[in-house]
Formats: sequence, structure tokens, C-alpha cells
Amino acid sequence: MTTGVLLAQLGTPASPAVRDVRRYLREFLSDPRVIDLPAPARWLLVNAVIAPFRAPKSAHAYQAVWTPAGSPLLVHSRGFAEALQRELGDGFRVALGMRYGAPRLADALAELCDAGVSRIVAFPLYPQVAESSSGTAIAAIRDAAAKRTSAPPLAFVPAFFAQAGFIAAVAEQTRAVIERARCDHLLLSYHGLPERHVRAADPTRSHCLASGTCCDAPPASVLASCYRAQCFATTRAIRAALALPSERVTTSFQSRLGRDPWIKPWSDEELPRLAARGVKRLAVACPSFVADCLETLEEVGIRAREQWLALGGEELALVPCVNADSSWVRAAAELVRTSR
Repeated sequence: MTTGVLLAQLGTPASPAVRDVRRYLREFLSDPRVIDLPAPARWLLVNAVIAPFRAPKSAHAYQAVWTPAGSPLLVHSRGFAEALQRELGDGFRVALGMRYGAPRLADALAELCDAGVSRIVAFPLYPQVAESSSGTAIAAIRDAAAKRTSAPPLAFVPAFFAQAGFIAAVAEQTRAVIERARCDHLLLSYHGLPERHVRAADPTRSHCLASGTCCDAPPASVLASCYRAQCFATTRAIRAALALPSERVTTSFQSRLGRDPWIKPWSDEELPRLAARGVKRLAVACPSFVADCLETLEEVGIRAREQWLALGGEELALVPCVNADSSWVRAAAELVRTSR
């Protein structure tokens, strides 16, 4: 009896060429769980505005971090898949699929089904829940399974935003960077989300974003579904693991798109505030990502670093994502083994 493990990542363009980036953006941003506008408005926004004008800029950013082996996200995700396969050993078969681009989730699911696995544990590689990340991956996996005549039973690894093994792996990476770069402050920068997505996920319809402290001690029902609250919970867990005082750790959100309100505080606005406080040597970790990618390597490692130095900072040290770190691989294997 073999258990299939389906790793679900966001995706990546086939190359950093403008045409491939444009194709990727169209697929990604046409997902109604990503841009939740009526279909005609979404089509017009993506195909007439975002894809034509953003693709050249995004292609330039991808070119800055592309490796000889390909996209950093794909390279690191494959490395993790191989390491997880070794850790799980006999009785498990691991396949990697991308929600957008290749290798496709449906193809990875088909690979596991064709190999005759008795059950599949789907593992969305997002520590915190959001309809635009884990939600759309789960929906795509269920849809692909439903189209097969005899798919094996499916289980899903839940969000692991405060799972002890994940937190320990992030803290280990972060501690090493803080000590090596002699950093005096830690910024935890998470991917952003439109405020309306957070409000839509609020089961109470009254808690989320109702106050500046809504994520400090949310009800269990809110914490289970709120991306922003889970990010702050991740921050608290990492800070505790590092034994850092609260004044040395800041939480922020990056990668906003468009003019709609996105959750705050924003990373690019936190940097001037930290500089004004006298912070000089800054470590930045991105714990909403488990694999280094465009958002960590280019947005933080290049652009945020340039902004920080221009503000008078002495150093901005990017903490690597957990990638295929051995402690993270062991924690991920435990998440797979205990998923029902």
C-alpha cells in the first residue's frame, strides 16, 4: 500500500521572457479566487491592463533572479520534493504540481493515480490559509480528482502557520542570519492580501479588521480562517522561538497589487519607520513562503535592500526560506504522516 503525496505550489512562468511571463500572469490573475471581480471586469482588467503593462516589468524582475536550472521557485520546490521523498521512504510517492504553469496539479495527480497509490495526501505549501493560495489549490485538486473515474481517497495537510517543526525551521534560519549579519531588528514580511478577502473569510462577519488589535487574540473560529491573524500568530511563535523582545520584531505585508485596500502595515512603508527609529542592520524573513521565489529574492532581496540602504540603513539581510532545509523536511514528513 503506497500513499501518494501531492505537493501544491503556486506556479512560475516557463521562462523569464516577456511572452511567457504574460502567459503566466493571464492564467494566474484570471482565477476568480485571486481577483474576485465579475468575470467580464476581471477579463478586461487582466487582459487589457495588467498583462500587457505588467509583463515587461515582471519579466525584468524574473531575469534578475532566474537561475541556470530555471525558476527559483521550481528549483527549490523540486529540491524539497526530492528531500521529502527520501525522508518518507518506502510506502510513499511524492509528486509536485503547480496551480499555474507546469508541472500542472492535474498531471501530478494523474501520475500518482497511475502509479496505483491507495490514498493521496495533498499538501498545499502555504503556511497560512487564503482563498487565493491554499483555497484555489484545494479546489483545483478536488476538481482534477472528480474528473477521474476512480481517484483514491484524498486527505489534505492543514495550514501549518504555528506548527512547531515549521516554526523551529524558520527560527533556525533566522537566528543564523541575525548572528552572522549582526542585525538589530527582525522584519517578518508576509505576502499581502486585499482587505475584502480577509473580511469575506471572517465567520463572524464583524471581527476582522474591525480594530487595530483584531489579530492579537482572535476567537478560534476566526484564527482558523483568517490569513492576517495566522500571520500574526506565526510572528508570535517565531519571536518566542528566538526569545526576542517585541520591540525588536515587526510584522508587515508585501506584494500588493492595484488600488484596492490591502492589509497593513505595508513592508515598503515599515522600512522608513524602522530607519527613523534608528535601526541600522535589518534581517528580513518571509514566513508566508516555504520556497525562495520572485517575492523573496527580488522584491525583498534586491528592491527592499536598495530602499533600505537609500534610507541610511547599513545592512538588509534576507533570511532564506526553509526550502529543503532538513529540519523543515522532517517537520513536513510528520505533517504528511499525521494527515487523515
